Amino acid sequence: MKLSLEGIKSREQWEAAGIRLPGYDVAETAQRASAAPRWVHFGIGNIFRIFLGGIADGLLESGDMDTGITCVESFDFEVVDKIYRPYDNLVLSVILKGDGSRDYKVLGSLSEAVKAKCDEPDQWSRLKEIFASQTLQLVSFTITEKGYALTGADGVYLPYVKVDIENGPDRATGAMGIVAGMLLQRYRAGAAPLALVSMDNCSHNGQLLRNSVLTMAQEWQKMGYVDQEFIDYISDEGRVAFPWTMIDKITPRPEPAIAADLHALGVEDMDPVETSKRTYIAPFTNGEGPQYLVIEDNFPNGRPPLEKGYGVYMGTRDTVNKSERMKVTALLNPVHSALAPIGVLLGQEYFADMLLGDAKLMKFARLVAYGEGMPMIEDPVIIKPQDFADELFNDRFINHYLMDTCLRIATDESQGLGVRFGETIKAYVAKKGSASELVGIPLGIAGWIRYMMAVDDNGESYVLAPDPMADEMTRVLSTVKLGCPESLGDQLRPILSNEKIFFTDLYKAGLGEKIEGMFREMIAGPGAVRATVYKYIV
Repeated sequence: MKLSLEGIKSREQWEAAGIRLPGYDVAETAQRASAAPRWVHFGIGNIFRIFLGGIADGLLESGDMDTGITCVESFDFEVVDKIYRPYDNLVLSVILKGDGSRDYKVLGSLSEAVKAKCDEPDQWSRLKEIFASQTLQLVSFTITEKGYALTGADGVYLPYVKVDIENGPDRATGAMGIVAGMLLQRYRAGAAPLALVSMDNCSHNGQLLRNSVLTMAQEWQKMGYVDQEFIDYISDEGRVAFPWTMIDKITPRPEPAIAADLHALGVEDMDPVETSKRTYIAPFTNGEGPQYLVIEDNFPNGRPPLEKGYGVYMGTRDTVNKSERMKVTALLNPVHSALAPIGVLLGQEYFADMLLGDAKLMKFARLVAYGEGMPMIEDPVIIKPQDFADELFNDRFINHYLMDTCLRIATDESQGLGVRFGETIKAYVAKKGSASELVGIPLGIAGWIRYMMAVDDNGESYVLAPDPMADEMTRVLSTVKLGCPESLGDQLRPILSNEKIFFTDLYKAGLGEKIEGMFREMIAGPGAVRATVYKYIV
């Protein structure tokens, strides 16, 4: 069995293997999307395919949608060449349940894959054509927090952003430059309305996206590339909206063991690949069953009936904000960010196994969520915080079959520290004058800094997960020596006081010295990380 439009014509074989196939005409769906695109998505990796691709697949199955998603890649073009086109844009969804069972489904909802490359004229022209289409209703994003960044921690424009500003809309290479450039095409084609919908784990993600797009446009205006009328167009949320969202579905890297199981079922060519940009991806995508997508209902050119999709909630900006704070700043992401780097240091490969195998680490996780995060959040009503947290600890975090690694969770952690820890810290300062009573959150921050030394608790070196701050942290920590706690002087002050990283000065919040002390204990020698965690988690 081959994952292709021709291959899935042999329905009996697939169904005999327990793999469901699309109940709609995939080719016809793709043709409609090509002629009249309605939904475009940037960032076409694992979570997009299994989550948003799965939602669209369900709406196609029910007849609530009749066009698929136009998939756009602006960063890693090998994904298009190696994972999309060879498989006719099909993807095999694998839902991993806590009892070890799986649901297999071929998704046909990803209708077209386009490279956002200004040096490939046919792809660039196609992207312009898509954005000029009056039928286009929404452009969604899962490009991670760093995809929206225009400046470094020092506030200076990143090198590629500076080049995009100087080169103008037709030669943009970064995601925000590309999007702003395509909005210019839409403006020139009649200025039809549109919704740009960030679905990344960023606090106030819609605002972040809007700020970045507007900044690019305003810089181009200074350079003479665009006029004030274009600025007015994208500034008017009645015409170009930036709805806020909260998205939640644990989607680990593709697991080679699943590829082997699929091969045993008779499915060909399922092995994961790693691109030159370190994207780890496969023809299949695996994830958990539970999922949540809360969306601000602000779509000036209309939208698909998203509320009919599994796990989708439409609401107000306030509802989204409360849901996002519940998940990203208090319950799920802070636990991941606090525990995953320490798991790497302790030699724990899988997050679930780490929590199941060590009562102290489980207590640490529960302290971050129930003890420190939950008291500072408002009830979003549509999802009860207690129920959400209970599901995390009774089902999701301990799902061994997800095989979610601590190293994957630690990817780009520096980009989420402000959201995942800083917001709660600020809430404590606002309510109590100081956050000094916190223990789990500062312990997690100290653990992240110790993780960035790339030497585990036994003294063995490892390769850090990709992170934009890796080089900077290596420089900061270069004079800190394991086994020599006295080697730590003021090296951490520029990091812990940086409000661009933590959204607050941790010294002013009453935590800077505490984190320094915890980190100093963690570098005392072999076994010091575990000893420090055990000391503070009583």
